[in-house]
Amino acid sequence: MLSHLSLVKMFVEIGILWFSFYVILIFARGTRGVHVLKGIILMVLFFIITQKLGLDTISWIFTKIFAISVVAFLIIFQPELRRGLASIGQQGWSGIFFRESEVINKVVKAVISLSRRKIGTLVAIERDGILSHYVESGIDIDSKLSTELLMTIFMPNTPLHDGGLIISGDRIVGAGCLFPLTQNPNVSRTLGTRHRAGLGLSEETDAVVIIVSEETGGISVAADGRLMHDLDKKTLERILNDLCRPEKKKGFVFARREAV
Repeated sequence: MLSHLSLVKMFVEIGILWFSFYVILIFARGTRGVHVLKGIILMVLFFIITQKLGLDTISWIFTKIFAISVVAFLIIFQPELRRGLASIGQQGWSGIFFRESEVINKVVKAVISLSRRKIGTLVAIERDGILSHYVESGIDIDSKLSTELLMTIFMPNTPLHDGGLIISGDRIVGAGCLFPLTQNPNVSRTLGTRHRAGLGLSEETDAVVIIVSEETGGISVAADGRLMHDLDKKTLERILNDLCRPEKKKGFVFARREAV
């Protein structure tokens, strides 16, 4: 029978391995690394099967491939590894779960200022679904979120003004991104391209999208395929807190006028 100390060591090892795999999946989720991890798992399973069946030649080939693949993995996925390690170094293990209140406050402050100046704005806040596919359509930024940077990106006559900005955790990961236009035939014909793009992204992902009208300065929020107009600062803060805080991500009941 296993001793008490052996059982404790076994559970500690299982816990460390589980946490390590969890962190790897968190950083790989939505990137090319997810597909590579799936491929590695399949290769390992196939390697185990060939060993059990006594297929020595195939086992020898796989052993050589694994030795080379470690170096190849580090080279190919150097950007993802650098980003993940930098995130840990800057924020510690708690950085995996970003400080939502601080992010929301910075976003609201920037949006209100842009609204007063009637500067068109399109900001997507990532939730559970990863938006890396849409980041690839724009400019990769990967910068810590700040109110000043967010406002600067949307200043008129700048290259990134007309695209969408994506926030992941407490970082701006992309700007000038292209979002899909809504396919909902019931959407009001008075909506412009910026609002249609924000609504379209909310239909295809679980992102929360904030839109500022260039014509009126009005603030709108799109989520779950619905659009809410004419928000003031207090209402905007309440909606973002309801939609973006982890304990409140189950949705928000829109109580004011919708576009669809």
